[in-house]
Amino acid sequence: MKGSTYRRCYCRGEDGRPLGKACPKLSSKRHGVWCVRQELPPRNNGTRRAFNRAGYASAKEAQADLEKVRDLLALPEGDDVEAQIRLGDLLEEVSKDKRAPLPELNDVRRQINLGLVLSSKLTVGEWLDLWLESKKKIKTKTTRGYESIIRVHLKPLIGHIRLDRLSVPHLDDMFQRIDERNERIAAANERRHAQAARCRWSLPEVPPASKAPAAVAERARLREERAVLAAMPPFMKLTGPATKQRIRACLRTALNAAIARQRETGLTFNAAEHVELSGGQRPKGLLWTEERIARWQETGEVPSPVMAWTPQQLGQFLDEAVSSRYYIGYRLVGYHCLRRGEAAGARRTDLDVLTRLLWIAIERTLDGWTPVESDPKTEGSAAPVLLDEETVRLIVEDTARKRAEGEARLTAQRERRARGEEPDDSPPAWVDSGYILTEEDGTPVHPEKLSDEFQRIRKRAGLPPINIRDARHTGAGLVKAAGGDIHDAKVKLRHSTIKLTSDTYMVLFQELKEALAEGVVAVVPRARKAEDEPATEGA
Repeated sequence: MKGSTYRRCYCRGEDGRPLGKACPKLSSKRHGVWCVRQELPPRNNGTRRAFNRAGYASAKEAQADLEKVRDLLALPEGDDVEAQIRLGDLLEEVSKDKRAPLPELNDVRRQINLGLVLSSKLTVGEWLDLWLESKKKIKTKTTRGYESIIRVHLKPLIGHIRLDRLSVPHLDDMFQRIDERNERIAAANERRHAQAARCRWSLPEVPPASKAPAAVAERARLREERAVLAAMPPFMKLTGPATKQRIRACLRTALNAAIARQRETGLTFNAAEHVELSGGQRPKGLLWTEERIARWQETGEVPSPVMAWTPQQLGQFLDEAVSSRYYIGYRLVGYHCLRRGEAAGARRTDLDVLTRLLWIAIERTLDGWTPVESDPKTEGSAAPVLLDEETVRLIVEDTARKRAEGEARLTAQRERRARGEEPDDSPPAWVDSGYILTEEDGTPVHPEKLSDEFQRIRKRAGLPPINIRDARHTGAGLVKAAGGDIHDAKVKLRHSTIKLTSDTYMVLFQELKEALAEGVVAVVPRARKAEDEPATEGA
């Protein structure tokens, strides 16, 4: 097929028409630009087309690109008309954007050999929409997190980029723009804090109800300052290192799915795999020691996002929780490391009383405020958990008691209906939902109620703050207290890798080890204190 390089300019004659090759200045090597033209395989309908590109500074540069185009055109076999047409589609599309790089020879050769698409206009945003739609078939907390990340970060920043052209520099630029946005947000938050400070009453010696001129002037000033505050943008949350790690993880998962469908998407490279981010390491689990409790009571500061109670503190909580309707749920979380949604979703049919195995089959999480049921968080989470005898006994007794109470409620309801005190179509007073944790009417517990009740009991017991998720961390500490190691904790927590367990709990295990060492000494009664003992010779 014909192809050539040539020089042209954009000068026009007196009639306004381009001079083209007739321009007298083209005799000068400094005038005009070099161009490439290469005939391409005809389109599907038989019409002719060509690869055209201008703007080269020298004939050498133009010739180099012409040779690359010819090398690409030589890839398909002579009788592979379909591949020739697809390659022509690709080069025709590339020629429309003078900044678009020519495809790499080896990449195109591999795509032709595998029969993959060579030209795709699918953008990152369009693919993320398609991928997210497929994930929504099973609504999970993780999927809702993906939805937020895509809406807030990925689509606004890289959604316009062609999926098959997404590169590591694109993602480096995205995270740079996130950092710049953080700086703007921090500055705006600081201005709002300063303005909020100006909205406070500044005349403590003058009562607000006073009619003194100073108080009247102060109230007028406050109205003006508060009007300024109301017009300012609200406080915004910064995108921290951990969130940036989640953004990359979301994109990496979406791009891997696109590569799995590369015949449709044309994507063969996952740029998110090669982006380097600093920070965002998994927080370390720490114990609520006496020193940390004292510091928290003094300053209100919590040492780590992952805090755990000591075995004694967990026992104190459970003693206070015995009378709670959700006591069994707190045992499942604290003793056996169930997640909140797993405890709320545990059903009686999932428990084998003889073997004491509770199978984690479903998880009750929240979509906004609405409880939804889904598969466990990970494939490894869907596993049996060996319960202690006391917990199994409590579940059996609690089930019998709830059934008796429920039958009594239904009997009373039937009697009220017979007396005409209640409509016949009113909801049943009790239903056997089959869940281990239920409300008084037998319906499964709302997950947030477990958390709210947990905090009320914690405060009554006078314990340092953790949430119900942290009680799972406390359960991991019990493994160490009982003589287990980090691998035993991995099995107990149903983690997918030992690294995940080690990253979070290794410090916690070390602290428990030191606490247990002190405990061994403490349980041995001594008549004399260490300072009373005589020093050994040579000391």
